[in-house]
Amino acid sequence: MLVEGAVLDVDGPRPAYVRLRDGFVEEVGSPGSASSHGRERAVRGIVVPPPVNGHTHLGDAVSVREPPAGPVEELVAPPHGYKFRLLATAPRARKTAAMRLALRRMAREGVAAVVDFREEGRAGVDLLRAALRDQPVQGVVFGRPLRRPIEAEELRELLATADGIGLSSARDEAPEDRRAVARAAHDAGKRFGLHASEAVREAPESYLDPAPDLLVHLAKATADDLAAVRDAGVTVAVCPRSNALFGRQPDLEAMERTGLRLLIGTDNAMFHAPSVWSELQFAYAASRLVGRPASAAFLARAALVEPWRWLGQPGAARIAPGNPVRPLVLRLPPDDPAYQVVTRTTEQVIVRPRPGRSGPSP
Repeated sequence: MLVEGAVLDVDGPRPAYVRLRDGFVEEVGSPGSASSHGRERAVRGIVVPPPVNGHTHLGDAVSVREPPAGPVEELVAPPHGYKFRLLATAPRARKTAAMRLALRRMAREGVAAVVDFREEGRAGVDLLRAALRDQPVQGVVFGRPLRRPIEAEELRELLATADGIGLSSARDEAPEDRRAVARAAHDAGKRFGLHASEAVREAPESYLDPAPDLLVHLAKATADDLAAVRDAGVTVAVCPRSNALFGRQPDLEAMERTGLRLLIGTDNAMFHAPSVWSELQFAYAASRLVGRPASAAFLARAALVEPWRWLGQPGAARIAPGNPVRPLVLRLPPDDPAYQVVTRTTEQVIVRPRPGRSGPSP
């Protein structure tokens, strides 16, 4: 396949042609200097790294009805919130099937990896691992211990199968429990993450000590709080659609101005479909609705570039020969790539390979 148009990756947007063979980049060059000679499929569009969904709770996909009205704490707070009651009563097979369907939805939209906070202890992690089996989506699974105070043996069992530990929030956990979890995760060479300043502002020292690898939300963080997070070198995942359901929004303009490293996620699967493209479109529009616009380039990086750096796979964010990760080809006008990608990408514009032809696959 030969794509004439533009590339949007870690090096920014630029006019280019990209030749792909079996879905991988074979050649990149200046537009207009390549020809398919009629031997390969030729399209016009934008080539991008595959997106990453930077924060999900895929276990929530087992919910098939509109959640009840009420504050977020009554819906998702452990241990007795609506979703925890739902998870406790849903059969294992039904939860696994629901997560598998959500993963297939993401795969159809070209998502290559997902960072999930999985509840229900070791058993919950095992369910997601089962759902991920044979899926084309890489899962980064944060488990959550069940017992309080934290028990060392449960942590060891959890970290034997999880990629890290993800806690509810600093204010939901005793400082000694947070420190025990972070220490165990880091000693095992794994990651520690938690939600922060979601419903109310929390002081940065409460969620930066011990040092997390990922913070989620910061919807109520001040400019000084964001600067403290940046200075600590901590990456942040934002989920504007789920925040908006409860009347709040992360200050994306301030996050961009501060220089935060940002991921974008779709949060609870019981609230809406896990579509990164829908999340980007909403984030772009919502930041303008409140008069604090974030740039399309910043949002595009949050889906296509920063997650791969956070995952320790920076090469996946570059469109170049030899990259072992298949890029996406989007049939969109290449004149303003970041704007087009953030505001107009849907499953329908992703170019699919034809039988017997080389081409990209998500």
